[in-house]
Amino acid sequence: MAGIERTLDVSVVAGRCAVDWGLAPDSLSVGSGGMNSQTWLVRAAADRYVAKAVPSDRRGTFEAGLRVATIVEAAGIPAGAPIRTVDGEIVLDVDGFALAVLRFVEGSELTGREPSEQALIGTTLGRVHHALLGHDLPGAAPFPWLDPTAHHVSIRPWIRPAIEAALAEWDALVPDSLTWAPLHTDPAPEAFRLDAATGVCGLIDWDLGVVGPLLYDLASAQMYVGGPEHGDPLIAAYLATGALSRDEVARGLPTLARLRWAIQADYFAQRIATDDLTGIADPAENEEGLEDARRALLG
Repeated sequence: MAGIERTLDVSVVAGRCAVDWGLAPDSLSVGSGGMNSQTWLVRAAADRYVAKAVPSDRRGTFEAGLRVATIVEAAGIPAGAPIRTVDGEIVLDVDGFALAVLRFVEGSELTGREPSEQALIGTTLGRVHHALLGHDLPGAAPFPWLDPTAHHVSIRPWIRPAIEAALAEWDALVPDSLTWAPLHTDPAPEAFRLDAATGVCGLIDWDLGVVGPLLYDLASAQMYVGGPEHGDPLIAAYLATGALSRDEVARGLPTLARLRWAIQADYFAQRIATDDLTGIADPAENEEGLEDARRALLG
């Protein structure tokens, strides 16, 4: 129903963790799943896990994203990879949701406000991209996933032309000339977790399996720390990893930054059109997200 966030009951999650994952949880506490999912912190004996659920119609891309997390974690970067059920599955359909249980990633979330944190974000993202190069991803969502003819983009007169302009610029860049691999798609500072005890930084929240240009992740990370006017430490640290050449970044980053904002506009337009309040307390937060995109795209 529009405007009402349907949730998966905590008792159901506890039961499935016990029966399907064999965890016998001591406790479950509701986490901050953000705007796209529900999460619960699961405590079982001395161990911690994260149970995560998305609507069942997103199961395919959710499962694909979790497979990307598995690749990243195999390279030594904590990523919240999924735990398999006793039957070997990584996602189960439960009451209209796709449910997974993930490894808990130790550490504090970054803010991206300090140059040192920006550099850590850039370095970690570069390490992640090195790990993902050369991997295929069955079930991945198409890139870019914008449709300028979609009904929801008509809620404001500026959205459709802005999306069309961003897509035209993207096509002119010659997408096949860029480096493609599985993406994170939304590497916000809070998705990076620094374990102060070990100095290891991980990257969590692999909700959406997408294969696209690695520059999209870099543009997203730059966006979250304030854009090109504030993201120099992040970009410099990323370039130092060698994940992408300086030429590719210089040639393509402005275009991918515009495309990222167009996707942001599309995302919040859809939430407003459907009165989607998942992860927020006030519809004004959706309006604020759309206005941020308008300012970035139109000035």
